[in-house]
Amino acid sequence: MIAAAFPLVRPLLHRLDAERAHDLTLRALSLLPPGQPAADDPRLAVDLLGRRFPNPVGLAAGFDKGARVPDAMLGLGFGFVEVGGVVPQPQPGNPQPRAFRLPADRAVINRYGLNSEGLAVVAGRLRARAGRPGIVGVNIGANKDSTDRLADYVTCTRTLAPLVDFVTVNVSSPNTPGLRDLQGEAFLDELLGRTVEARDAAGATAAVLLKIAPDMALDALDAICATALKRGVQALVVSNTTVARPESLRETSLARETGGLSGRPLFGPATRMLAQTRLRVGDRLPLIGVGGIDSAEAAWTKIEAGASLVQLYSALVYDGPGLVDRIKAGLLTRMAAEGVSALHQVVGRGAEDLARAA
Repeated sequence: MIAAAFPLVRPLLHRLDAERAHDLTLRALSLLPPGQPAADDPRLAVDLLGRRFPNPVGLAAGFDKGARVPDAMLGLGFGFVEVGGVVPQPQPGNPQPRAFRLPADRAVINRYGLNSEGLAVVAGRLRARAGRPGIVGVNIGANKDSTDRLADYVTCTRTLAPLVDFVTVNVSSPNTPGLRDLQGEAFLDELLGRTVEARDAAGATAAVLLKIAPDMALDALDAICATALKRGVQALVVSNTTVARPESLRETSLARETGGLSGRPLFGPATRMLAQTRLRVGDRLPLIGVGGIDSAEAAWTKIEAGASLVQLYSALVYDGPGLVDRIKAGLLTRMAAEGVSALHQVVGRGAEDLARAA
């Protein structure tokens, strides 16, 4: 019903400021009883991180920062949902306006700045859904004015790891000053070590993931991959939004807005970074592909580049929730055409070519 109504509602939503439209969407979803998704074709199932994902299509962090509607989104057919980003203390984020649609480019620019209701509120909502089905993870960060960012990640992990299936360490948001500096080798080594220790001390089984930026040099990627393997990170999420502005952007005025660019223009650079990461870690570390997925073809390419799972968010702005089922149906069609019985047979097979793609 929600998917069918989207073409009628979209023109109304797109007349509103992007953030206002998003808030209204969340409010509407929160008022609906959680739906029960139709059973997925077993060929789409993915065994990863000690869990069985019913399908590989996940909701990326940023859509539901406050963990208000994870069950509603699972009901729309997502195989898993990542809420957040969450920081220990409530913070408003950057001044508005801070989200911009680029419709001619099917893109979004945001500079929210990790606006968050804070750890206590999000933890309370996650506790309230304890025992419900569905795979839910949480993206964590550090407060903008924190004097001890390491402690912020530890605090979030200790509180949230027992409540979720995975915790994603976010050191790659471009909208918090200095956050991407945490991708440096020495700091990242300590950060990941302490995060894993905090998870273990909490007695949690949640997987620890690391989300990286698409804009880094390849020697920095070498160091990140080595550190993630050393510290027992269980997957890399590739990638966050980009601060780059491709010359191909048509919305030239809006493109001048500062913030992270997501959507279709991110697909190329994020997929190249994903493939480069696959070449470095091989089968030793699973990858989750994010950035510019708006079709089954795009999801398939991410899988060929090395992703065992994929996530999307920005495409929902333009295509609505019906996109999830279309991607899943398209993946099954592609599998049948190629005689593939399981998606793991495709993972990484095109990494070498996609790592060099222009």
